[in-house]
Amino acid sequence: MSLVQSVDNVALLPGYLAAGTAILVLLVDLLVARPTITTVVAALGAVGTAAGAALVGATGTRRTFCVGADCSWVWNGRAAVAAVVIALLTLGVLAISGPLLRAGRTPAGEYCFLLACAMTGGVVLGAAGDLITLIVALETLTLPLYVLVGLRRASLAGAEAAVTFFVVSVVATTVTLLGAALLYAVTGSLHLDRLGATLAARDDLTDLPLTTVAVALVVAGLAFKVAAVPFHAWAPATYDGAPLPVAAYLSTASKLGGVVALLAVVQRALPGGVTGPVLALLAVLTMTVGNLVALRQRRTVRLLAWSSVAQAGYVLAPLGALALAAGRTPDARAGAYAAAVAYAVFFVLLELAAFAAVVALRPADGDGGTLADLRGAARRHPWVGGAFALALIGLAGLPPGLAGLFAKVTVVRSLLAGHAGWLALVVALNAVLGLAYYLRVTASLYAVPSGAAAARPARAVAVALGVATVAAVVIGLAPQLVLDVAAR
Repeated sequence: MSLVQSVDNVALLPGYLAAGTAILVLLVDLLVARPTITTVVAALGAVGTAAGAALVGATGTRRTFCVGADCSWVWNGRAAVAAVVIALLTLGVLAISGPLLRAGRTPAGEYCFLLACAMTGGVVLGAAGDLITLIVALETLTLPLYVLVGLRRASLAGAEAAVTFFVVSVVATTVTLLGAALLYAVTGSLHLDRLGATLAARDDLTDLPLTTVAVALVVAGLAFKVAAVPFHAWAPATYDGAPLPVAAYLSTASKLGGVVALLAVVQRALPGGVTGPVLALLAVLTMTVGNLVALRQRRTVRLLAWSSVAQAGYVLAPLGALALAAGRTPDARAGAYAAAVAYAVFFVLLELAAFAAVVALRPADGDGGTLADLRGAARRHPWVGGAFALALIGLAGLPPGLAGLFAKVTVVRSLLAGHAGWLALVVALNAVLGLAYYLRVTASLYAVPSGAAAARPARAVAVALGVATVAAVVIGLAPQLVLDVAAR
């Protein structure tokens, strides 16, 4: 075996672009000190990162930082999808951050720099080939968000949300690192593919309690990142206390990063006999608790937060089914992986559109308010209200929200193909349960207004909302493209 480590700079190009964006934003803010220019540079960097990730992904699978057959960086179609989506989510959050930055309570330079740093972690995460790279990338995505949540000056709610998020995330990271250390102690390797091969060669893991504990710790640590029940308590309080654009980023890019990390370790490293039952149970608890608690919410952001918890359950369901179906056909397993990726992509687009609508309909630098504040919003602002309604209908999985409808159908189909009919039934029942609050909010948007004054949507926010909504609709018209790329 060759011990010379290879380096492919083309494969590393998306990471270079994302990190370069963060450095350039920092320099522009230092030398020019004009918030508008700083924000534009960050936006152009996000566009460049998305373009670079797509171009490198089009060249096929590329590996680097390899020693023999073990590689720490694997750039394939799924990594490209994750990087492109995270870069575009960063761009969307920058677009809806205009009212927040103009209010003057949040420094634009630090805000854009931290978003670019988080984007860098998300881009690297999809290509991680070993546990160290994966955990470092996940923390690079998460660490800037601690500061972003509490970045508003003189905001007690933001400070409390930041502390809550920090404490819970530190515990989750500690648990994940402990699990990774135990896996290394058992197998002598941290590369995902070698871990998978080593653990697969052991027929009966019940005789190896240390391995079972290690796998459980890694899954539990990553479950914190996606706010899966019972590791979800931090999410509603953090989302509600954070600035609205930051809450949007937490609910979309950060959650997508957790899904990508969990998918990587379940698919390539951890034994299905252990992870399958755990993930299936987490999926059932997450979607059921999320939907039931969302029914009782009266604050807009908390409702979206609990909705996000429930959506995480739908993403986890195919992962649990594919791990349980370890002996099934490779096509069924590949379909389950692709379904999880596709659902996560569709969900984050619709979630961003929903948060963009809330930003457009609320005062600058304000919180999400209550559902009563949105009453009659679609009558006052037909286009913004209509886009918000379309996003909610898509999250509910109803037409004409084609992306959400296709996503739920894809998940159910993958569960049936994996012989997990009982889990498909739970998903269907929860989808019906979710209709209650999604349709209630949609009906409230078109109800007779209460007479309260509404904010005038900022142009950039309205454009971002339109782009996110159109993207969700268009991607729903060509869903097979996403599935084909995600399956690679």
